[in-house]
Amino acid sequence: MTDLELYEEMARLTRRGEPFVLATVVAHGGSSPRKSGAKMLVRVDGGTLGTVGGGRVEKDTLAAARASLAEGTPRTLEFVLTEEHGYACGGTMSVFIEPQGRRPLLIMFGAGHVGKAVTSLAHGCGFRVVVVDERPECADQALLPGADEIICSPVSDAFGRLNLDRESFVVIATPGHVHDFDAVRGCLATDAGFIGLLGSRRKRETLLATLEDEGFDPAQRGRVVTPVGLDIGAQTPEEIAVSIVGQLVKIRRQG
Repeated sequence: MTDLELYEEMARLTRRGEPFVLATVVAHGGSSPRKSGAKMLVRVDGGTLGTVGGGRVEKDTLAAARASLAEGTPRTLEFVLTEEHGYACGGTMSVFIEPQGRRPLLIMFGAGHVGKAVTSLAHGCGFRVVVVDERPECADQALLPGADEIICSPVSDAFGRLNLDRESFVVIATPGHVHDFDAVRGCLATDAGFIGLLGSRRKRETLLATLEDEGFDPAQRGRVVTPVGLDIGAQTPEEIAVSIVGQLVKIRRQG
């Protein structure tokens, strides 16, 4: 395993929004199985890439990695390499355990002017952004450099490729009301934690009336936040993106 392979795996996991732990030997003394700079990546499923030395050192490092990932806090392990640890070399090692948590997931329905601005800003704020738009001319990576994934398909077909849970955010800003409402219906069938719809208060009234006519109860209708975004008097797509992403960050950080 080369360092390049490890870095490539870190990049792959980061793009997918999957948590992992990086264990790095940050100091060593005397005779030790691994020297400073040695790395081991620990995936959430317990799989590893690289090594910090094997034996008791690696066993304790794996246990600490799992705990660090669960708590979201880094830690440093100190080892004196005695026979108790499976070594007779008498050296020392310090291993830094650094968890990389799951990036919050944002599903952006619509790759228009607002969708592009939201995608760019949300990516910069640490979200993993998946964009859904059925228009090939809009669902283009060159136009959406902040998108981690782009799904070019009708709204109703996209849900089979999405895994939404209580920690997921959704922002809906499709080209038309029909697509917006399809996205809302699809989201209400999931556990998505935040469902935001771009639009006016009149659009909100129309949506809620439509959902009520279709049999959605008050609790379900209440899951839809519309108009989405903080009230900052935003007018341009970029300002609207600030209001929307600001709301997402506020919820993420403050609950």
